[in-house]
Amino acid sequence: MTDLLYSEEEEALRAAVRDLLADHCDAAGVIARTESDAPHDIRLWKALTDGMGLAGLLVPEELDGQGATHREAAVVLEELGRAVAPVPYLTSAVVATEALLACGADDLLTELASATTIGALAVGLHIAPGAAFPTVRVDGGALHGELTGVADAAVADVLLVPADDGGLYAVAASDATVTPQVSFDLTRPLATVTLEAAPGRRLGDAEPAVRRALRAGAGLLASEQLGLADWTLTETVRYLKERKQFNRPVGGFQALKHRLAQLWLEVVSLRAAARNAADALTAGEDADIAVAVAQAYAAPVAVHAAEEALQLHGGIGMTWEHPVHLYLKRAKADSIAYGTAGAHRASLAGPVDLQAP
Repeated sequence: MTDLLYSEEEEALRAAVRDLLADHCDAAGVIARTESDAPHDIRLWKALTDGMGLAGLLVPEELDGQGATHREAAVVLEELGRAVAPVPYLTSAVVATEALLACGADDLLTELASATTIGALAVGLHIAPGAAFPTVRVDGGALHGELTGVADAAVADVLLVPADDGGLYAVAASDATVTPQVSFDLTRPLATVTLEAAPGRRLGDAEPAVRRALRAGAGLLASEQLGLADWTLTETVRYLKERKQFNRPVGGFQALKHRLAQLWLEVVSLRAAARNAADALTAGEDADIAVAVAQAYAAPVAVHAAEEALQLHGGIGMTWEHPVHLYLKRAKADSIAYGTAGAHRASLAGPVDLQAP
């Protein structure tokens, strides 16, 4: 059985990413960005990609990538989840990269690895792996149509667009109209992509590429949800040790200790599921099952952790200035990203002939 514990290299990567985020991604700055017209932190993205080469973790070394595995990418996403970092790492360095790997688009992979280009798969963030996805029309070699709910399209340089002829096309973002949508999670904005006779380059077959990309996105999203849940639990415990009522720490009250203990058990179990999904994606064995198990479990735990943090922080947790609302919004948005928990439970129930709850 594969060892799911973190290796020394993975812990070193975690420490480096956490230190960088501590210097470049403070909560006040993230909140300020959500109030602006530019929610993505491009300066932070450059620090992660130019300084550490994280955009190319999943890209082979011969294409100027790091040649790492999904386990390392999962560690990065844990830390980004802890900081609700407004960068397109999941959408570009994981989802778009996986789609390009499936198509063998070496030139675009090199561009994504070097972070000279940001990519986005033009499939709605809510689409589950293996589910049907909308396409655009190909007419006279040009693309026509509209795709909604595309995450991080506003900051992408190239859009990977599935078409009705079964192909996946690379379209320059400048040749498309990208219209922001109202997004619950302001740190991962959604947009509508409209194509009107847009030129596109056919990369390969859309179905296997999109399926591979969404499976990797769903599997590694569990690590982001783990980081989010772990941060909210840690911060809540710290706050309850400091806050006092009746001249004693609130965290000493038995009812609250029981709630925190239950949440700790859920987060520990989530860590196991998320690590298993990342490891299965790395090994290429039973990945569909491992990803579905992780996502069936991750969304409820992340939402529960964020809700408990909001409630147990009392009045201050309800304020805009405290970052806990960022975590709750990210957790709620993630709960429907790449398929709901119910959709993943249904995918697990089918192979064993059980009706999903």
